[in-house]
Amino acid sequence: MILIGLGANLPGPWGKPSAALACALARLDELGVRVRARSRDYESAPVPPSDQPWFVNAVAALDTTLDPASLLALLQRIETEGGRVRGAANAARSLDLDLLDYDGRISAGPPVLPHPRMHERAFVLAPLAEIAPQWRHPALGLGARVLLDGLGGGLAARPL
Repeated sequence: MILIGLGANLPGPWGKPSAALACALARLDELGVRVRARSRDYESAPVPPSDQPWFVNAVAALDTTLDPASLLALLQRIETEGGRVRGAANAARSLDLDLLDYDGRISAGPPVLPHPRMHERAFVLAPLAEIAPQWRHPALGLGARVLLDGLGGGLAARPL
């Protein structure tokens, strides 16, 4: 299972954050990467806490013949098309695409797999549990729901 996280909290060339997520998935499809499943959109506070707008997040499962590095390069290309400007870490953005898991691989990178902070992020785990309840973290062996429950209530992600 190949999983990506999607997020945005600023409008960009593809419109509001929810529209940007949909456009990013459409671009993947146009470029030969099949979207097998997609969660609904979730809203979440920025991490770490700040005064920037809340994020719209989702998770998608993909089918592709691209290797992890090539897929990550494609995701970054789509981010740029969607208006992403790289600046300070955790800054507000019009599009953020993260490679979360690539068929359970564990790699020090590049890219680092699984995504090094995915197990700490409700905005990843809640939509992931929705589309892949059987998924297990490759290094920790725990499912998304168990990991999400372990976070407590401080890092909530709410379905839109």
